[in-house]
Amino acid sequence: MRAEKKLQTRQSLLDAALALMETGRGFSGISLREITREVGIVPTAFYRHFPDMESLGLALVEEVSSSFREAIRLVRSNQFEHLGAISASVQIFVDYVVAHRQLFLFLAREQYGGASVVRQAIEEMQQRFITDLVADLKLMPKQRHLRDDDLEILADLIVKTVFSSLPELINPAELKGAPLQLAQDRLESKLRFIFMGAKYWRGIRWAASSSDGATASE
Repeated sequence: MRAEKKLQTRQSLLDAALALMETGRGFSGISLREITREVGIVPTAFYRHFPDMESLGLALVEEVSSSFREAIRLVRSNQFEHLGAISASVQIFVDYVVAHRQLFLFLAREQYGGASVVRQAIEEMQQRFITDLVADLKLMPKQRHLRDDDLEILADLIVKTVFSSLPELINPAELKGAPLQLAQDRLESKLRFIFMGAKYWRGIRWAASSSDGATASE
């Protein structure tokens, strides 16, 4: 019972930090006192759950990582079980982001600024997703012409494009209607550009010779 209560309080601290960030501030702009006041405990009780604010930030990164993995699992299911198109995969991902807005709001803001230890943890999470995606891409018949280093570049482009699109997906008013649809369409277009390029990619030497040939014929 006591252990369960402790877990509930720990989760409440995480939820409070996310709720405070919805006011427009970054994680580094939120104080320990604000979080404990939101939860209804004294500041010293915070240290029973986290040694410092950075540790709380890292716990949030782990939580958003688990949520992101679940979103990717749903997309993978669509891709490999139902041979879903890019549009369907993007729709699944966007629906998940909207349903878990607070977590993805944290990720969108902290990936470019804030505490360096949190930013580094997000970068490491991003790299894990890239590594996992390379393994997935190797299973796709359409990508069999690509070498391992090309697949790594392709995965890097996809993951970083998705991460960079998060602010557009979570900022539209009321998270619905034309603004959200525009953000979703833009993400889909970016991914189509990437996959179209990958379809015809035959290596850097081929690309350079093709470019030189096009220049000479102009």
